[in-house]
Amino acid sequence: MCVENTPPPSSRLTRRGVLAGAAALAGTTAVVAASAPPANAAGGREGRPTGGDLVIEGGTLLDPSTGEVTEDAVVVIVDGVVRSAGRRGRADVPAGAEVLDAHGSWILPGLVDAHIHLNTAAEARDAVLRGATSARSGSTNFFQDIAVRELARQAPEQAPRLRAAGVFVTPDLGDTVLADPELTPLARLRDGVRSPEALRRVVQVNLARGADVIKTRVNERAGLPEQDPLAQVYDREQLSAVVAAARRGGKGVLCHSYSEKGCDDAVMAGIRSLEHGAFVGERTLHEMRRRGTYFTPTLTAIAGLVDSSDPVLAERGRQYLPVLKRAVLAAHELGVPLAAGTDSSGGKIKPIGREVELMRAAGLSALDAIRTATTGAAKLLGLERTAGRLARGFAGDVLLVDGDPLSDVTVLKKPVRVVRSGIAL
Repeated sequence: MCVENTPPPSSRLTRRGVLAGAAALAGTTAVVAASAPPANAAGGREGRPTGGDLVIEGGTLLDPSTGEVTEDAVVVIVDGVVRSAGRRGRADVPAGAEVLDAHGSWILPGLVDAHIHLNTAAEARDAVLRGATSARSGSTNFFQDIAVRELARQAPEQAPRLRAAGVFVTPDLGDTVLADPELTPLARLRDGVRSPEALRRVVQVNLARGADVIKTRVNERAGLPEQDPLAQVYDREQLSAVVAAARRGGKGVLCHSYSEKGCDDAVMAGIRSLEHGAFVGERTLHEMRRRGTYFTPTLTAIAGLVDSSDPVLAERGRQYLPVLKRAVLAAHELGVPLAAGTDSSGGKIKPIGREVELMRAAGLSALDAIRTATTGAAKLLGLERTAGRLARGFAGDVLLVDGDPLSDVTVLKKPVRVVRSGIAL
């Protein structure tokens, strides 16, 4: 049995209800109107800024794009957007503006977590406090990430700027069939979501709900002991169907991958970014460089398996982590673009600074490791003119850290202060 290839439901008719349900699941109280216009750079709507005014002065400013270090710097943020950033005396400081003293600290742009699962408002807030002021969702079960995205636009201090993935395109949707009435016919499929029609249906529903990206998989999960991460669940043709459906909506695809063949099939199918990718082969890495395919290795998640109480998962972590580190270094040396992502989920938000630490441990320089969570990840998310730097016109998202991250990237794991859209937290 397969699902008829019918047009997706009208987002005008149903998106309000979906956002309302997702907002309730995410712990939010405000429901965003379906017909509301897109947010502006500062996070507000219809030109109404939701960001704050703030002057940060006295610290050492790092620009990840150039590597330039500026001592005794001043960053001026107005309506949540950087007006100026540079050495003291060169900035026009607004009279009466709130001042944040950064003497003794280093000033960096807020970090980007390119793979995270945010299901509640509490998780979203925790991600910001741990340094991730921008992020890309790795999917949620009931469109909670779309509600979190709207929360971030209305109250930026409560959530990272988010690219939402909606629901996972996977053979077994489980309870996700209840995320939208248009998904419920898929529950009757004997072999799950595998046919071109079924795959397109899930993508179309995501697009109708306003997903920014599409998430799918080629292998089983590493974090479940009963699953084999090297077992392939979709072939290249099926992945190509997902990519084609996403492209028709103007969206890219991130793909959960582990095995060498799975990684290759995913890249050849045209995905935008390879997630996890422990056993990605050299030939595939060369193809990724040629295509500009990103690699989001989620080292933090694999390293976390090592400490698991489950012996299968602990052994899997011990085996996979060194392999993945070698893959990261090989990718970097070949020129494959890298993006940092923690794969945080289940209510446990890990600091994005930990991923930077592991990128450094894999062999990247400190500056290049920082770039994976700033300029590199920002470009993957289409935020290269918004996030990843503190320069005029960029978002007023800032991290203050107690130490020189170029000497010790571990300081990024515990920011002493976070500023989101000009609001000091």
